[in-house]
Amino acid sequence: MNIICGLKLPGRNCIFFHLASLTKQGKCNNLYRNFISKGLRCLLNAQNTEVYKNAHHSLGRFCFQSSQPLGEKIPSFQISSVGQLPRHFSAWNIQIIRCFHTSPSFQAAPVPLFWIIVKPAQKLFAIILGRSIRNWWKALPPNKRELFKESARKNKWKILLSASSIGVLFVVFYFTHLEETPITGRARLLVFGKEHFRELSQMEYDMWLEEFKSKMLPETDARYQVVERVVGHLSESNKDIPQVLALKWVIHVIDEPGVNAFVLPNGQVFVFTGLLNAVSDIHQLSFILGHEIAHAVLEHAVKKASMVHFLDFLSLIFLTMIWAICPRDSLAVVGQWIQSKLQEFMFDRPYSRTLEAEADKVGLQFAAKACVDVRASSVFWQQMELAETIQGQPKLPEWLSTHPSHENRAEHLDRLIPEALKIRESCNCPSLSGPDPRLIFRLNMQHLLESSKHQETPNSTKRDLSKPNLDFPHT
Repeated sequence: MNIICGLKLPGRNCIFFHLASLTKQGKCNNLYRNFISKGLRCLLNAQNTEVYKNAHHSLGRFCFQSSQPLGEKIPSFQISSVGQLPRHFSAWNIQIIRCFHTSPSFQAAPVPLFWIIVKPAQKLFAIILGRSIRNWWKALPPNKRELFKESARKNKWKILLSASSIGVLFVVFYFTHLEETPITGRARLLVFGKEHFRELSQMEYDMWLEEFKSKMLPETDARYQVVERVVGHLSESNKDIPQVLALKWVIHVIDEPGVNAFVLPNGQVFVFTGLLNAVSDIHQLSFILGHEIAHAVLEHAVKKASMVHFLDFLSLIFLTMIWAICPRDSLAVVGQWIQSKLQEFMFDRPYSRTLEAEADKVGLQFAAKACVDVRASSVFWQQMELAETIQGQPKLPEWLSTHPSHENRAEHLDRLIPEALKIRESCNCPSLSGPDPRLIFRLNMQHLLESSKHQETPNSTKRDLSKPNLDFPHT
């Protein structure tokens, strides 16, 4: 599921998450338009590179060193371990938002779709109820107010017991709807049935087809075949996992410059050609697609939708209290905005970042079992960080984002790589040859810095980065 808007491949901010945010804002009238228009719009306008030119090319791009089909089991899929940047990595043309994601997520049909319509009405009811309580209290004569306060003091234990009972009901509901996450074994909250999400994912799939029907690459296109072989090999190498085996993976390659990829819960894989131009080699592409497949296998869309629904329902109590306590409507509006932002930054966004980190971990394991050079995974995010820096993109604090920062993501993957290498070795994969892609990237960075110093004119103290020459030499 495109959850996790992760490269936030902006899946990574996809439909299901947008539905969740729409219901919070009560924008049901514009649901369909936002359903389509929001999604995956991180643009990486790098120079066009030939994605699949030579199956035996030894450097850069996608390097298949086997005459057997990609989908066959190891060792038929032996990949070059080279991980350096493409020769023409035009970083100054890159427009990147911190994201990968990546995968969309929210409530689904028909029950979750029903809640999409009902939620704004629930919030409106909470506002009217709270405001009515406030007006009723203001209209009470002073003597009746005192009588009411005295009655509340006498029955304070009954009131406390009633409030505690409501809290216990929420706790019981939460723990009775916990299930074990596939593969990781983590507990997760599931409010809606998985079958409903499959129906909604079919609706989303139809909408994506309508959106990009004129931009779908044919199956005969070399870029389509590369993606098909990578996904086929990942699924074949991980068929011991029931959730991977249960889904039918269908490939769609879209001729769009956006750096984006996402997988719907029903196994529909969407890859933009902008991503194919952005990755340095087949290993990076394999990890990214492994990450997206992990979102679908771990059912992150269901988890995210359930958590959002649970928190939204709980927030109705606080919303009613805000409108009842605040003396004026203007203050109540401010209080409601503060409450929504606290929920967003204290619960919603941290939870999304947690799901992205989980998808990174499981996606890396998928790639390791497919004999991919997992060391290239962190290099991809370092490239994104480099491009963002050269472009001069403002760096927002991670707590403001639904996805981890590029830098933290690369560091997290570096910590996971030793374990992934052990998994790779246990699958009898061929030994990795050649230098570590991370070392190559560091050397290229040093070369970049040295080149930038040499290009500075004697009369200038500050270099213009709008038109640099950043051709990276292949090592």
